[in-house]
Amino acid sequence: MNIGEASKASGVSTKMIRYYEQIKLISPAHRTESSYRTYTDNDVHTLQFIRRARDLGFSVEQMKALLALWRDRSRASADVKAIALEHIAELERKAAAIAAMTKTLKHLASHCHGDERPDCPIIEGFAETLGEGPGVPSKFGLANVV
Repeated sequence: MNIGEASKASGVSTKMIRYYEQIKLISPAHRTESSYRTYTDNDVHTLQFIRRARDLGFSVEQMKALLALWRDRSRASADVKAIALEHIAELERKAAAIAAMTKTLKHLASHCHGDERPDCPIIEGFAETLGEGPGVPSKFGLANVV
């Protein structure tokens, strides 16, 4: 099948398929005499695997490791689980950072009159100098979240 058909079957855009080939996440496609890429059902299955991993937020490096483990029938499931648990911890850190940002913005928005006056705690909060180090709150509730 051509790249468009592989894209449709896998749910991965043609642009991303080319990118994944370029970064060597997937093997280069076979080429016809006229240089058109051709893909097999196995290629599509690999692209579907990548799509599912990407949808769960795995990085390219993590996907490379997962693909290697997927292909290695002698793999230990503990190796796969370790990657998943590392990713869960990363997602939880990001979720906590987003929750902190949301709380700060809600606080600032609740103190903004939203009228014609120029005074705005949102702008003042952004403009003030933050304390030292991550997680240090400012007088407006902003924290240096890394």
